Amino acid sequence: MRSRSAVRGFGDLEAVLMDRIWDRDVDTTTVRELFDELAAEREIAYTTVMSTMDNLHRKGWLAREREGRAYRYWPTVTREEHSARLMHEALGVGGRSDLVLSHFVDRISADEFAGLRAALRRVATRRSEEN
Repeated sequence: MRSRSAVRGFGDLEAVLMDRIWDRDVDTTTVRELFDELAAEREIAYTTVMSTMDNLHRKGWLAREREGRAYRYWPTVTREEHSARLMHEALGVGGRSDLVLSHFVDRISADEFAGLRAALRRVATRRSEEN
């Protein structure tokens, strides 16, 4: 069985780190800051956090800039942009896209449905203005 994070396109620790980075109130973070948070909750090596963040940078999920002897990292996409990419990928590999969308809409709440309708209206308006 695949883990929730693997389905999201990240390995387990990658998903934990990205969630923490997206949840932060600051724009950038360091390996030390994330390590200190994680080490308070579980046994983990600093080098594990460092190499995972480096991997996320090499994969294009994190950008970084040197600050003294360390790097400051920030996400290259928002959580919502990442989720939208995953939804688009699922739509492309899930069979007939019209049926996938129909099954998806059948499963969302009334509030989510209202949000979807509002998003569709915004996109339709923007596209009509572009043409």
